[in-house]
This record gives sequence, structure tokens and C-alpha cells, in this order.
Amino acid sequence: MKRRDFTKKSSMAIGAGLTTTFMGFNINKNVKEEATIIGHGDYKYKVIKDWGNLDSTKTPVLNCHEMVMDSKGRLIMVTDEVKNNIIIYDKSGKLLNSWGTWFPGGHGLTLSKEGEEDFLFIADCGWFLGKDNGWHKQAGRILKMTTDGKLIFNIGHPSTIGVYEKDEPFMPTEVAVAPNGDFYVADGYGSDYILQYSADGEFIRRFGGNKEGQKEEKLSNAHGVAVDTRDPQNPVLICTSRNENSFKYFTLDGKFIKTVELPGLYVCRPVIDDNNIYAGVCWSKTREGKGWVKDTGFVTVMEGDKVVSNPGGTAPEYVGGKLQPMYQDSPIFNHGHDVCVDEDKNLYVCQWNASKSYPIKLERV
Repeated sequence: MKRRDFTKKSSMAIGAGLTTTFMGFNINKNVKEEATIIGHGDYKYKVIKDWGNLDSTKTPVLNCHEMVMDSKGRLIMVTDEVKNNIIIYDKSGKLLNSWGTWFPGGHGLTLSKEGEEDFLFIADCGWFLGKDNGWHKQAGRILKMTTDGKLIFNIGHPSTIGVYEKDEPFMPTEVAVAPNGDFYVADGYGSDYILQYSADGEFIRRFGGNKEGQKEEKLSNAHGVAVDTRDPQNPVLICTSRNENSFKYFTLDGKFIKTVELPGLYVCRPVIDDNNIYAGVCWSKTREGKGWVKDTGFVTVMEGDKVVSNPGGTAPEYVGGKLQPMYQDSPIFNHGHDVCVDEDKNLYVCQWNASKSYPIKLERV
């Protein structure tokens, strides 16, 4: 039986037992929560909410910001909880290891494969929870580390090399690594520039920002960045402009290419797997279009530049080739922040501002 046929029959079988509707989301009170199915088309998932739950007295989290899978198949996550900034799971959700007490603004996590060895780029955005239980900010930094916590190098405020003025904020949120080893830093909570460095950490250029250049080249909340190698002969850079509900594409030397509009979606970083882009949606707008709303996150899935599924959100709809606004449809997520994809196309969703909850697994059906 083909996978697609199996998916359709499985969906029909599950759907036959769904009897209660809540906010447009079907739930059978006699069916365990793990049987909840979300998503659209060929991208449907079973929700496993307790997949990554740990003992919070021993391995706590504040915000589960981002996750990557290393060459050993381990799932590595960054949190801004300084008792254990890095948490390492196996794919069953079992805790393998934890380390790190050095980045109170732990936000971005990117895997760099260099030969036979994996490295981590960690973006400390500078936001941190103080002893007064209030949120404070300071200048951020980028750290390159081994997967067991050894520091390779540390990059601080760009003003130290004359790239920023001293009073320009630098609060980086993400790193992306190019095939030649150059890496790109998204200053998503600072000045919205994308900063390009060589593999050794030497500054090359900056672009984007929220002040200079044409409007199409500007970024507003440049929250994420990814190197897109789906066309190996023509790699490009995808940058999040979250306040504009869009991804913007640039050449690797910073020249603007195009904008992909995602109406209603305040998306985080683009995660590329095969021909797909996956992204956490932190918020969606009200149906009246009056700005973002708390606790309205979900996940979006794209084939190329087209949205094909919104697990936890409304089905994507194109009218005359134009994508219509999308909204949360099911109260599964608070604020989707990142998506990690395994080899079976299961998703692991990290959340921001979700009552210190652990990651949720979406099992592909």
C-alpha cells in the first residue's frame, strides 16, 4: 500500500471516531490526546504532547527555543534556563545529557557539520530573567561550541570592530552556515541586520537592517536566517522578516532577490528539509487583522514557496494565486518557536512563553 493511500485510510479511520468539536477541532473524549491529528493534505501529524517531558526539579526549562538533530541522531535543544542551557534527547524523548550555564539569553541553535565532527552555533540574544523575576536585556553574543560544551570562539558586539555604533543594539537570534563555512548572524532583536563572517569569525559584510536601503531589502524583526541549498548550484539565504509576515530571499553576498508573503503568520526561522520549509508560527493575527494575539501559535509547512499545511492552524487557501490570511485553528500550541525534522519526517516543536513546557512531538501519519 502506498504511503499516501495509507495516510488517507488512517485519517478516515481516526475521523470515524471523532465526535466532539472544539474551536473547529475534533476531539473524542474517549480517545487519548495522543490520537489527536492535525495538519492538512499530505502533511498530517499525531500530537504527542508529553514526548519531551522531564523532571523539572532536575532539568528545568524557561523557553524551549530551538532544536537540531546531530549526526548521531540525537536531538539537541537550547533553552534560556541557565541550570541547563543545552538539553540532549534521544528520539524516544529520553534525556541523554544536559550542560551549559553560560548563556541566559540562549535563543538560536544551529548545527555545523565539519568533516566528521559536529559543532553548535549558539545565539545568546541578551534577554534574561533576573533575580527579581523580571526580564532584562544586555548586549548579545554568538558562541561556537562542540556538542559537549567546549568553547571554540565567542563573538560579541559589532561595535568592537567598528561595524556598529556603540549605542546600536545587538541582540542576535540566529546563525546560518554556508557550504564554504561562512556564517550569517541575524540580529533579530537588535538592529535587524544580517552579519556575514568567515569560518574563522572574521567580519565580511552586513545587509538588511531596518533603516538603510529600499523597503524590500529592509527587515523588521529579522528573527531567523537559513542557507537554502535546495538548488546546489545556486544557494541563497532566507531571512525572516517576522513583523512583515514574510521570508525574504537574498544572494549569499547580500543582494535582495524576492519576498514570499505569509499573511497572518509571525514566523520564526525557516527550517529546510528536502524540498520543504518548516517554521514555527509564534503568533497569528485576529481574523479582523488587528495585529498579533497571544497564544495563537502553530506550525507551517511549505513545498518550495507554497504553504501546503498548517498543523494547528487553518488550512492554507490560495485565491487567484494569492495566499489568504491564516490563523490558529486548534489550541495545541501557545507560541511555536522552532521545528526540528527527523529522518521519518516527524516534527519536534519548541515553544516560547508556554508555561515552561517541554517540546511537543508531531508524528507523521
